[in-house]
Amino acid sequence: MAPKIYDFPKDSRPLSTWLQEMQGHHLMNHRTTPELPIKADIVIIGSGLTGTTVAKHCIETWPEKKIVVLEAREFCSGATGRNAGHCKPDQWRGFKEYEHDFGTEQALKVSMDRKLISCHHHEHGQPDDLMIKILGNEQQTWSSVVDYVRSSKVDCELWVGDTLDVPITREAADEARDTYNGYKAAGGKVDHIKVINDPVEATKVSRIKDAEACYAWSASTVHPWKLSAHVMSENLQRGVNLQTRTMVTQVVKSNKQLGSWIVETSRGDIECAQVVHATNAYSPALEPSLRGLIKPTPHMCNLVVPPVSFIGCKSLKNSYGILLSEGGLITINPRKPTHGPVLFGGSNPGQAAFYRWLEKNPERATDDDIAGFPSVTEAVQDFTRTQLIDWPEVVAKDYAREWSGIIAMVSIIWPMM
Repeated sequence: MAPKIYDFPKDSRPLSTWLQEMQGHHLMNHRTTPELPIKADIVIIGSGLTGTTVAKHCIETWPEKKIVVLEAREFCSGATGRNAGHCKPDQWRGFKEYEHDFGTEQALKVSMDRKLISCHHHEHGQPDDLMIKILGNEQQTWSSVVDYVRSSKVDCELWVGDTLDVPITREAADEARDTYNGYKAAGGKVDHIKVINDPVEATKVSRIKDAEACYAWSASTVHPWKLSAHVMSENLQRGVNLQTRTMVTQVVKSNKQLGSWIVETSRGDIECAQVVHATNAYSPALEPSLRGLIKPTPHMCNLVVPPVSFIGCKSLKNSYGILLSEGGLITINPRKPTHGPVLFGGSNPGQAAFYRWLEKNPERATDDDIAGFPSVTEAVQDFTRTQLIDWPEVVAKDYAREWSGIIAMVSIIWPMM
């Protein structure tokens, strides 16, 4: 039996704002065929953005293959459907850590390599090379997403504009400055990043009271569920078979066909040649070798109704990363261009108490039924009240909507494929 921290998805409430808005959509509980296929070429476990885009890649590359996507709950109801809607490429903030671990030359490759790797098969590959190829593609990935949304006319509330990274403590400002300057001195490309080091000007631009500096570059916000649904709809037209409400309980080698796998589910078994685990934080429940490498970690997202002083022409015009001491981060998505409620995510000062609670309640690590956590909510309230200029005193009902999403925290710096 898997340890308590590793478990399978559960039906969860409260719903995120994205899932709440899309209830009743025909993809939510879609089954391409009434019966579960008994054979396939490729089975993809998980229907979030990863599983959906892997299916897109596979069906475009091998249109003759039978591809089945399995989802334990509603379509795209995991991390993709429960995040804060940011599509933001890191430009420089990771450089210092990379440089410490791998040296300046390799760190630059991580930050500057723009090769988009769609799919990578490897046998005993060098982890540094894999990390360089994958982590270096954030800018290209963002550009590709924007190009795809625009060229395919995807209705996913795409906003493109300046994202602002704003340190609000001296420690965070020093860390940001040193990392940025180190990246630039090493030859990193920074001409597209607008930097304000004057606190007065940074406050004026960002509308953040204690802004010490401001770093701006192009990024986006999207409706993640709508984006995934558009891609999946195209997949279905090309012949992909989507089966929601189908929990995978085990993946084992076939004892009948050499090189084949048996995917055991709540509705029967599927025999296939290849299996893709696109299950994020739930992966260790199915694949024991990932236990200890992946740690399921819930994070909270808070939906806040903005006051009159932050509506219409006075609304926030950017997405944000508020940089705090000791690596703390508050993300802000004002849901432009729809001028909807403001979403606060990241890892705010209240997350530490949440982590301590999770240590005592490990069974909740894969439970996105957490409707809120007091210290996280209080940190959001404190931030809006003390840092957003002209934001009035806290009105509890304006902070009443919260939900959790499960992040897969890894013990190594590069992604695992």
